[in-house]
Amino acid sequence: MQHQSKDPLHGITLERLLTTLVEKYGWESLAREVSINCFKNDPSIKSSLKFLRRTPWARKQVEDLYIHSLNDNLDNKRDEVNNPWGKWVK
Repeated sequence: MQHQSKDPLHGITLERLLTTLVEKYGWESLAREVSINCFKNDPSIKSSLKFLRRTPWARKQVEDLYIHSLNDNLDNKRDEVNNPWGKWVK
């Protein structure tokens, strides 16, 4: 029997994490959530990865946002299950 990690970041590469956040928020909103220049000025996955790998405090903020976004997704799914109109009522 395999032990599953309770760490939500287990098995997620920084590149996958960042790509997921960019797909969800877009660069402009991501820059508002985590105020770092690599998200504000000519953003790209490659330049952001380079910066985040060298800057622990920024990486922590991005990882925290990712975990928070996972929790938001779970809350939204629960709302849809508990309320049949959840998809349409906001």
